[in-house]
Amino acid sequence: MKLSQKYGYVPAEDAIAGSIQAIASNLDNISSKEVLLQIFSMMDLTTLHTQDTEKSVIKLVEKANALKKEYPSYPQPASVCVFPNFASVVRDHRLDPALGVTAVAGCFPSSQSYPEVKELECRLAVRNGADEIDIVLALNAFMAEDYDAASAEIRQLKAAIDDEAAKQGRKVVLKVILETGLLVTPEKIAEASFLAMEAGADFIKTSTGKVEVNATPMAAYVMCECIKKYYEQSGRKVGFKAAGGISSAKEALCYYFIVSYVLGNGWLNKDLFRFGVSRLGNSLMGAIEEKTVNFF
Repeated sequence: MKLSQKYGYVPAEDAIAGSIQAIASNLDNISSKEVLLQIFSMMDLTTLHTQDTEKSVIKLVEKANALKKEYPSYPQPASVCVFPNFASVVRDHRLDPALGVTAVAGCFPSSQSYPEVKELECRLAVRNGADEIDIVLALNAFMAEDYDAASAEIRQLKAAIDDEAAKQGRKVVLKVILETGLLVTPEKIAEASFLAMEAGADFIKTSTGKVEVNATPMAAYVMCECIKKYYEQSGRKVGFKAAGGISSAKEALCYYFIVSYVLGNGWLNKDLFRFGVSRLGNSLMGAIEEKTVNFF
């Protein structure tokens, strides 16, 4: 039996599209500076470029550090997201430990390697300061409908992350990227969502930002409905992360109100809702300040 059947969920595409259209057409009326600031606090400031260096990562962290001085009314972003070899750089240069260290790991973005290699990379990222680990669902197994193997890998990496974190007396968050643009159909997105949550994901995330189609409102809506169904049956709240191609304040607002509409106010905080962003910060600040801002 498919997990979607277990949770009694069938994506209603026409109804979802109607709800998204209603949200999108009303954004100007429901937007506010307070909401934009809340979205700002949910950002994982991200740099995942082949040309990243220690110097460029430090520059991004220093921007986050300077925010309170230059814009004292602004909340701090949730984290800085980097490749695992830069986790210690973020940890050592952040001024406030509340600024999280997020590392992509598990052979991001393709997840094509040996499970042992993925596990070691996750362990090293935690060992070197990562507070949160973003891995990619093993699509090589999932697309072949070997759901047991896809689930087992998440469980293996979750156990390794928890083990390393316990050695340091702390907990580390696991986000599982579904790569929804490659899953394509709402049915497959739903199946992947339930699989990742059952395997222990603390968050499910749309995309890596490295494929042709990344985050879409339809994928986000389906994922949020799955989170709701899972919560109703398990009692465990799983977070949602929208990532990949979200560069404008208006786009971010659409995802914010999808989460608000489907999951409610209980999810409108950085513990359960994130944006993975490389360009969104300046757009949000521009919308808040009502002028062009080039801070990041």
